[in-house]
Amino acid sequence: MSMKIGDRIRIIESVIVYHHPEHRQQAFDLKGMEGEIINIISDWEGRPLSASLPLLVKISEKFKVHVCNSEVEILKKTESY
Repeated sequence: MSMKIGDRIRIIESVIVYHHPEHRQQAFDLKGMEGEIINIISDWEGRPLSASLPLLVKISEKFKVHVCNSEVEILKKTESY
């Protein structure tokens, strides 16, 4: 199942970050957190790109994170028109 911008996702793998706004410079595990895909990195300046962490997910107003497809599950698909 392909993911699209606007899809609601949940992080299903242990992803440790150090830039969470409420836990600065401390290890914080994102497993179980939910968010929305706001960008899928597939090109840079018009050239194809195979990013290792292609999904940009907005977890909260102040926090966005890059993850890979295998670290998330889709909760709600964006409607296609």
